[in-house]
Amino acid sequence: MAEVSKKKRIWGWMMFDWASQPYNTLLLTFIFGPYFADMVSSHLISAGLAEQAAKARAQTLWGYGLTVAGLTIAVMAPVLGAIADSTGKHMPWVKVFSVFYIVGAFGLWWTAPDDFSVVWALAFFGIGFVGMEFTTIFTNGMLPSLGNEKEIGRISGSGFALGYWGGVLALAIMLLFFAEDDTGKTLLDISPLFGLDPAAREGTRFVGPFTAIWYIVFMIPFFMYVREDSTAHKAFGGMKDALGSLWVSIRSIFQRKSLGSFLGSSLLYRDALNGLYGFGALYAVGVLDWSIIQIGVFGVVGAITSAIFSWIGGRLDSRMGPKPVITGSIVALTTVCIIVISMTRESLFGFPLAAGSSLPDIIFYVCGGVIGAAGGILQASSRTMMVLHANPDRPTEAFGLYALSGKSTAFLAPAAISFATQMSGNQRLGISPLILLFILSLILLIWVNPRGDVKAA
Repeated sequence: MAEVSKKKRIWGWMMFDWASQPYNTLLLTFIFGPYFADMVSSHLISAGLAEQAAKARAQTLWGYGLTVAGLTIAVMAPVLGAIADSTGKHMPWVKVFSVFYIVGAFGLWWTAPDDFSVVWALAFFGIGFVGMEFTTIFTNGMLPSLGNEKEIGRISGSGFALGYWGGVLALAIMLLFFAEDDTGKTLLDISPLFGLDPAAREGTRFVGPFTAIWYIVFMIPFFMYVREDSTAHKAFGGMKDALGSLWVSIRSIFQRKSLGSFLGSSLLYRDALNGLYGFGALYAVGVLDWSIIQIGVFGVVGAITSAIFSWIGGRLDSRMGPKPVITGSIVALTTVCIIVISMTRESLFGFPLAAGSSLPDIIFYVCGGVIGAAGGILQASSRTMMVLHANPDRPTEAFGLYALSGKSTAFLAPAAISFATQMSGNQRLGISPLILLFILSLILLIWVNPRGDVKAA
């Protein structure tokens, strides 16, 4: 087989972000998540439940579905990651979990309004979500082999930006040509393409097969050009050795105050950020009564600001260092959370609004832009901070710990939101636990050395 150039290998690796991003953009956040909430609440209302209680129940069920998927990731990720590191092989795992991604996404087609099944919808969404998360873990494990320390930051940031632009394009295609609003028309004021039936919500449900097909097509460059270093492959010493190596890595965290504080902080703010991504659109449906089209436009705004500010954030932390950039992003996201739980159609921070006021819509669009911008910066600068804490001789271990800290409690935010929603019976107040997660993450940042603690490694 012909030797693949370094440039092609890097571009192939970055195409994974482009291929996989629609699961987050289309399914988790802006198309299928709101559709799920709409279907569940409609069925509950028709069964006699009050509207607000029905919407809160829909959010609770969605949250518990994400919780189960998150727990699955938390239990399996460290073990599978340790096995991959022990063998030096990542590609077989990428292939296996790509199948999960495709099957889970495609299965969402069978969620028609007339025979909608909560169990079926959450099961297939969960299968695809687990597949997406695990393929991300294993492709991230390949990052250190793509270049030196200076190159890795640029490659990682470019991958993030490319992924966000892929999400923007995929969302635009869905909104313009497939996802229908209450009138049965798309954003172009046309019926969904391919004769899809708006009455059966086929245009919206097509988001599942569309996401699967998008992934299949755009993963072709990844599998064509990404090669693992055959010299890095090692004989597998068995599960005991793999778990032993994992335990040594975990214990080292407690001996490095700055690293431990950063991983703890990032665990909390990444969970909270994922909570905003996962529940923001459900809030728009349940509190502001937005249509799928409005939510999609909201998504486009957030995705564009993510792509732009991921790039800007890289320039900021090269000048100021990542810690102040991370801190500013968390403050911005905390402010957004305070605004959304203090806003209804009728009032803002307790002050009444004129009937039919568009101010809540305008504010939430602005909040979406801030979530996208601050979230993009936060993710890009977090990787920079991880580099500063990585021992140059063991970069894969460092990024493995970063992945572990992010996935080990992936269930935390959705579980907290679901519990708060269930206890309060109010969808808006259910978002409040995110404020606590962001504040705790800020407190832990106090003990993070802005220059890292590589010497302590």
